[in-house]
Amino acid sequence: MTNRTDPAQIFREESAELLAELESTLLRLEARPGDRDLLDTAFRALHTIKGSGAMFGFDAAAAFTHHLESAFDRMRTGALAPNSVLIGVALAAKDHIRALIETPALADPAEGERLLALVAAQTAGPPPAPAPVPECIAETTAETAAPSDPDRRTWRVRFRLAPDAMERGTNPLLLLDELRSLGDATIRAVTDAVPPLEELDPSRCVLAWDVTLTTAQPLSTIQDVFIFVMDDTDLTIDAVNDEAPATAPPSDIDAAAPQPTAHAEIDPGPTPSPATPVAAAPAPPIAAESGGRNAANANSASSIRVPAQRLDDLMDQVGELVIAQARLKQLIGASTDLQVKSVAEEIERLSNGLRDITMGIRMVPIGSLFGRFRRLVRDLSQELGKDVALTMSGEDTELDKTMIERLNDPLVHIIRNSLDHGLETADQRTAGGKAPQGHIHLSARHAGTQVLITIRDDGRGLDRDRIRAKAEEQELIQAGAKLSDAELFQLIFHPGFSTARTLTSLSGRGVGMDVVKRTIDALRGTIDITSTPNQGTEITLGLPLTLAIIDGLLVRVGRGRYVIPLFAVEECVELPPTAEGRQAGRNFLNIRGALVPFIRLRESFAVSHPPDAYPKVVIISTGDRRVGLVVDQVLGDHQTVIKSMSKLHADVANFSGATILGDGSVALILDIGQLVAAGQAAGQAAGPAPEPQRAAS
Repeated sequence: MTNRTDPAQIFREESAELLAELESTLLRLEARPGDRDLLDTAFRALHTIKGSGAMFGFDAAAAFTHHLESAFDRMRTGALAPNSVLIGVALAAKDHIRALIETPALADPAEGERLLALVAAQTAGPPPAPAPVPECIAETTAETAAPSDPDRRTWRVRFRLAPDAMERGTNPLLLLDELRSLGDATIRAVTDAVPPLEELDPSRCVLAWDVTLTTAQPLSTIQDVFIFVMDDTDLTIDAVNDEAPATAPPSDIDAAAPQPTAHAEIDPGPTPSPATPVAAAPAPPIAAESGGRNAANANSASSIRVPAQRLDDLMDQVGELVIAQARLKQLIGASTDLQVKSVAEEIERLSNGLRDITMGIRMVPIGSLFGRFRRLVRDLSQELGKDVALTMSGEDTELDKTMIERLNDPLVHIIRNSLDHGLETADQRTAGGKAPQGHIHLSARHAGTQVLITIRDDGRGLDRDRIRAKAEEQELIQAGAKLSDAELFQLIFHPGFSTARTLTSLSGRGVGMDVVKRTIDALRGTIDITSTPNQGTEITLGLPLTLAIIDGLLVRVGRGRYVIPLFAVEECVELPPTAEGRQAGRNFLNIRGALVPFIRLRESFAVSHPPDAYPKVVIISTGDRRVGLVVDQVLGDHQTVIKSMSKLHADVANFSGATILGDGSVALILDIGQLVAAGQAAGQAAGPAPEPQRAAS
């Protein structure tokens, strides 16, 4: 679990987010070099990393970042134009900054010098020396700022650090220096909480600061000064003599800030109340207490950072609560006490609400995952000599954080295959009547209780003949076997399967796509592929919203009870009596004119208990494939808290997990992907039934 009192760890975590934002911004800037907002965003990220790095002892990272920041400052002022080479150097420099922060002992100094030389070459001059850090807050004056900037506004910034801030490595002088760098700053130390000399602890921070700042920078830039100490700082930021509220949403950096004029002073005499107006602007006092954030006016209390392990622990506890609530519901079912039933219903309502809130907390926009692939596509397209554009949609679609973490590698493999095998070179595309530039599109959308992630390219498409020939060569299918496109394309996920004619650094060894299949199966997801020759390939991943709790349909087969994930259930019908006498392997139902093969789970599970008189068929589907599951009884919906199978049962077919029912017994969760594949295979092997049975609704 992350130690939230460790300022260095806080800096590492939040700088990782800034570096991710920087990479995304640089890649977009390469496509839109004239976009001033992107330049400002990149500069702002570098400026924050540099200042906060120096504050928390990451001096090497701060010094290196300073050189890159200077180059972007020249671009912001128009002295230097962004270009693809400079962006490439900046991306490599970003990677080096990450190394200096995350693993400083392993960072290669020679690589840093090489990158600085490249930056200097691109900026046509040696990198400027880092700005000196002030030694004290005694009165200092910089050169006068450029006059009469219409975008300049005056802010009153008041902050009090936690008493143990200096013990944890925070230097308030560097915070003040950051504020000075934004514009004209008048700084006053607030000494109302300073104890008598005999009680003064020099390691404790007992001062507060009142700063009047005139700057062209927006509110968000001022807030960024405190980004790494905000959790434990009492902070207010008010606009002075300005009708615009200080709680406006953060915006990108406006025009470049002029050279600052700073004036800092310490009042040696009795300090007036912090409520005393500064620059004729009344404001509430700085809170004397520590350990919290008085940042309502700065819009900084809108979110807090919580270690991921705590969310996992909370989800585990909510899962146990759901199980306990189900047991209570079952016990209360036999009670005639209306008051007890009323309390049980209220507990159920609260339990369901807590479950939904907890699952919502774990949801993360998939854009945080998609953004990582801009760099991948850029680097691979350059390596392969292909011109490729990456587009995205549905980036606000939310998915469980655990799913986000585990989807990275499968998507990397799929995108690499699209670039290497799917997309042609510019000459090949032109010869085929296409635009020279290839396209890969990532999209995500909700579909019921699932999220569908689609990777689509406009390349040559899958070669059906080569896939079939390779499958027959490896004896995965019989020669001449009749397979649909969907079934044929699924063969590319078999371990060791590859149709590549040559071995490259990217592909050809037959590994990668089988990893994709295993990972998606472990996530209880599905993979569907469609492909059109010379038009491209589309791969769709269907994933549950969460791996913790799902809605399920509880069914009975013999004496055993099983859960079918509800997102896969289309409908439930009765099995016609005449279907019972049909030969095994030739089982079909006529569902509104469509033939659907069905599987008798009693046979699959070798159930010896006598069957029910009126069995039911649950129609399930993945993509465009459908199959019916014959069960003895449909018991109803069930909130399913998923428990992993033990290692002894990890290879048991047809099951993806287990859950605990209200009576304390265990029900197995059916693996939809395997069951649908088995049903389709049985139907293909037997051929269409001559007289399909019409199901009763």
